[in-house]
Amino acid sequence: MPGNRKLGRSTSQRMAMLKGMVTFLLEKGRIETTVTRAKEVSALTDKMITLGKANTLASKRQALSFLKKEAVVYKLFTLIAPNYEERNGGYTRVLKIGPRRGDGAEMAIIELVDAEAIYAPKTETKKEKKSKKEEAAE
Repeated sequence: MPGNRKLGRSTSQRMAMLKGMVTFLLEKGRIETTVTRAKEVSALTDKMITLGKANTLASKRQALSFLKKEAVVYKLFTLIAPNYEERNGGYTRVLKIGPRRGDGAEMAIIELVDAEAIYAPKTETKKEKKSKKEEAAE
């Protein structure tokens, strides 16, 4: 159940940190953090995606009150939630990557499942750039 871990912070500090991490995860698609934080972020992110699937005015207002950026809320309701329409849960995965070098804390990568369609890199290959230049020259 989310919210049971205190993470060594007061309630307001903890919620601010988790809101920021959920916002960044929905914005970028994957983040690297400690395992305990990743588990908390995973539960909260799943709740946000479930809100996005509802797609009502009330759910949009709830998402706006939790997430830090309006652009991320827009992305949640237009791109992310429709991508998971058939899925009933489990929108995130936590992959353990080993201990951190400085203090030995167990690290993990948290990412959205099947997010390649949403977060695909928008870089062009050299061949595509070259063919576009040739077409423009002609």
